[in-house]
Amino acid sequence: MPTCWFVSEDDRHKPIQLPHHQALTLGRSPETRIKDQKCSRMQVELRADCNKGFIFVKQVTLKQGQKLHMVNQLFPYTVSFNEDASSPTSPREGSKPTKRPHQRDPCRDEAESPASKVATSSLQARAAYSPPLVEKATPVSAKVESAGHWSQGLKVSMQDPKMQVYKDEKVVVIKDKYPKARHHWLVLPWEFISSLKALRPEHCQLLKHMQQVGDSMVQKCPDGQTLRFRLGYHAIPSMSHVHLHVISQDFDSPCLKNKKHWNSFTTDYFIESQDVIAMLERDGKVSVKDGTSELLKLPLHCHVCRKEQATIPKLKDHLKTHLPS
Repeated sequence: MPTCWFVSEDDRHKPIQLPHHQALTLGRSPETRIKDQKCSRMQVELRADCNKGFIFVKQVTLKQGQKLHMVNQLFPYTVSFNEDASSPTSPREGSKPTKRPHQRDPCRDEAESPASKVATSSLQARAAYSPPLVEKATPVSAKVESAGHWSQGLKVSMQDPKMQVYKDEKVVVIKDKYPKARHHWLVLPWEFISSLKALRPEHCQLLKHMQQVGDSMVQKCPDGQTLRFRLGYHAIPSMSHVHLHVISQDFDSPCLKNKKHWNSFTTDYFIESQDVIAMLERDGKVSVKDGTSELLKLPLHCHVCRKEQATIPKLKDHLKTHLPS
């Protein structure tokens, strides 16, 4: 019978074996090395069916190759079934998985909801905060994101000639479908890289090329001399596939509608391209600080004068005072 492994996408720990037809609860623990307080100690309950090749996450089916984020686009995992039952090995070369005994009795049969037919789909499980001293399961709501889901939209848009404004052998530039400023482009590598955490030292030259292409877009822009631009990445992007934002700082756009939109570009949630490259060269990886997602909830502060505004409409009226005359 095949064996099932729960594999940390960012290699925080060795793969965890999921026992056949036995419930296993995972969350914030030394085993997963998750320390984020937003993640409960009993964040998700998983039950593998090794014969059929899928696992249940609170009645949502997760198949081979699909992705699960433990909380808020953080701590990604994939599922891997090993057909060699006689000598179970890690799906990742060089890592040795360890078995973990089940913590609960076999769970009752649950209704099987239809699984996505696309292996590249992603599943995100979210859970409420659980205080450290409360050792009880936290209800988890989960949803399957198919290849047609908005989070996968970049993979489609980058292949659309109507969206492309530049391309070469390494990258493509597309217009942001919902621009948050007068000028807003995305620079994407043809090589699929899921997130900043998936970047490795060998990607440094690619990131430098992406920045050069972004700088070239600004130079060619008619407003390039009058408007200020920033090039950077969202620390926790909502869209799958690494992409560099090239965005003018006027933020004059009807698509900028809420606090999350604003704070994602005007706080430390937005990481400068040069800082990402420097971190990768220095540390060999890109780290996202715990609690980064909380930055999206900050008050609305003008990015120029830092004056606080009560609402988005008032903020937009205020921003007009900073536009070039």
